[in-house]
Amino acid sequence: MTRSTEAVHPPTMADVAREAGVSHQTVSRVLSGHPNVRASTREQVTAAIERLGYRRNPAARALVTRRTRTLGVVAVDPTLYGPASTLAGLQEAARDEGYLVSTVTLRNGGHALADALDHLAAWGVEGAVVITPQRSSVQALARLAPPFPVVTVEGSHDLDIPGVSLDQELGARLVTEHLLAAGHGTVWHVAGPEDWLESAARTEGWRAVLEERGIEPPRVLRGDWSPLSGYHAGQELAGLTLARRGSPPVTAAFVANDQMALGVLRALREAGIHTPRQVAVAGFDDIPEAGFFPPPLTTVRQDFTAIGRRSIQLLLEHIEGVATGTEHVVVEPQLIVRASTRAPVDAPA
Repeated sequence: MTRSTEAVHPPTMADVAREAGVSHQTVSRVLSGHPNVRASTREQVTAAIERLGYRRNPAARALVTRRTRTLGVVAVDPTLYGPASTLAGLQEAARDEGYLVSTVTLRNGGHALADALDHLAAWGVEGAVVITPQRSSVQALARLAPPFPVVTVEGSHDLDIPGVSLDQELGARLVTEHLLAAGHGTVWHVAGPEDWLESAARTEGWRAVLEERGIEPPRVLRGDWSPLSGYHAGQELAGLTLARRGSPPVTAAFVANDQMALGVLRALREAGIHTPRQVAVAGFDDIPEAGFFPPPLTTVRQDFTAIGRRSIQLLLEHIEGVATGTEHVVVEPQLIVRASTRAPVDAPA
């Protein structure tokens, strides 16, 4: 039996034109969405594309249009739920707009950010979204001049760069007000790392609510976003509760993210302290597991889909020249109340 040595090549635009009985230029107009094509011709070309299984060559298109339809994303520590969910939201939004995404993970330092942007420039991205939750990365970005439009996510509004962020301070205010409304005399706080802008904003929202009520804020306990750091903070809260050395007493805690809240809950449980009867606990993020914590966790939900969609839209507006300013878009959070918070046992009826 003789085997053919003829190479099988993917269908080309010329193949589609022959199959549809139209010109190469007509196929190109259909693919680019040109309005001056009859509906019947468009259907004819579309049917030929489906029969042949034709797929456009992005590289060839880029040579003609000088557009790569590729966006860059600089991500920070995607092992954490917040940055990972933000990245997923950006990728989904870019795909919905017909763009590819080239992602670079940023480790630390200004040189790392500069190298990340250089890498994206070498890939020919049309613009980039830079996730900048840390003060150090914001400061580094302020010193750079990227060769393409840039939009920040969770960056400082002090930057002369367009950006999108969740209203972190509002989220903290919502959960603190919820705990005070349940009858707690005060709310203790387990904060995230000092260099993180989100951590600072959540602490500020918590403190502002207490001070507005004339309540002296308790000292801040600090973690690093991990369950282990939350566990250590929970041990300290448990010690204050059992020894009745809390001044003011510990009956409620707002923890700056759900992973740390998980650690706090375990430490309290191991110390024989019931949540929420003795100490109510609330978190931030609404991770998928939050509703299955023992007990289910009251938390603040971030709409990462909305953050991703608005960030990509804002970036495309700057790429297309529709927007030229330094607009900062704020997405509102949502308080999710579950069984981990309720009135303390000695609260007045």
